[in-house]
Amino acid sequence: QVQLVESGGGLVQAGGSLRLSCAASGRTFSSYTMGWFRQAPGKEREFVAASSRSVYNRNAYSTYYADSVKGRFTISRDSAKNTVYLQMNTLKPEDTATYYCAARTTSLTGQTMSSAGEYDYWGQGTQVTVSS
Repeated sequence: QVQLVESGGGLVQAGGSLRLSCAASGRTFSSYTMGWFRQAPGKEREFVAASSRSVYNRNAYSTYYADSVKGRFTISRDSAKNTVYLQMNTLKPEDTATYYCAARTTSLTGQTMSSAGEYDYWGQGTQVTVSS
């Protein structure tokens, strides 16, 4: 069982930045695929970004982003802290949503990282509100 706890959400003006954190339990965090998803009121949950250990190089991680956040958001991870981050820059009102951290204990590749069904564990979510 993997437990995930998100933090870092809040209210920010358009053009501003926030960094979300997700602390994960477990001894093999370095092998987890970690993803960020978001859900706005009245909309379906959508993929934001993910990080997964490369199947070709255990010392490297692949990342995958939704087109809507490419160039603005960056996912990173700190294995010493069992934590994944989502640095969000140049925020827009349409980024307003509840952001969820998700985990899978094995690697994913490419576009499969964007599929919510591939993740086994989910956090409770953290609210991000971007004012115009």
